[in-house]
Amino acid sequence: MGSSEGLTEWVRRAARGETSAYSELYRRSRPMVARLVAGFAPLDPDEVEDVIQETFVRAFRALPRLKEAGAFEAWLLSIARNRARTRLERKASTRRLEDDVADPEPETVPHIPEALQLERDIEVVRRLIAELPEGEEKRTVQLFYIEGELSAREIAEKLGVGKSAVTMRLERFRSRIKRELLRRVLAGRWE
Repeated sequence: MGSSEGLTEWVRRAARGETSAYSELYRRSRPMVARLVAGFAPLDPDEVEDVIQETFVRAFRALPRLKEAGAFEAWLLSIARNRARTRLERKASTRRLEDDVADPEPETVPHIPEALQLERDIEVVRRLIAELPEGEEKRTVQLFYIEGELSAREIAEKLGVGKSAVTMRLERFRSRIKRELLRRVLAGRWE
């Protein structure tokens, strides 16, 4: 990969908390991650972008625990591969769910994705919800994130819509959260 030595130094700097190093790692590594994720054919362009962003959010969070800086590229690609597979499995299970009459338990929409658990109560989520125009999507995410007591199916029943509509709205909102988190990482306002 030629540029690996230069990349290793950026990895070390990012692991020490240098915010400019995160931006440089993203700039240098994104094309490689994008090529890998785009190879997962059933994913549409929005899903590919979502997986790329989720990959970097996860990688940057865990970076200080990466023992060998030289292993960054392989590690990053394995995160991307896992995220893409998870997305495909979720897509397939959502399709199966929509074909089923009975809704199997446990909920296939995780109550809150692992990558976002810490963000549930932080300001970015509340601000993004506040910025949504009034309407069904805003009501859905308020019920799920702010009130937090209802499952996707219960929200669907309360709003009188199909569960797949609720799932789609939540996925769309999660993408917004991930984009905002990544924007903050790259703008040097991480932690």
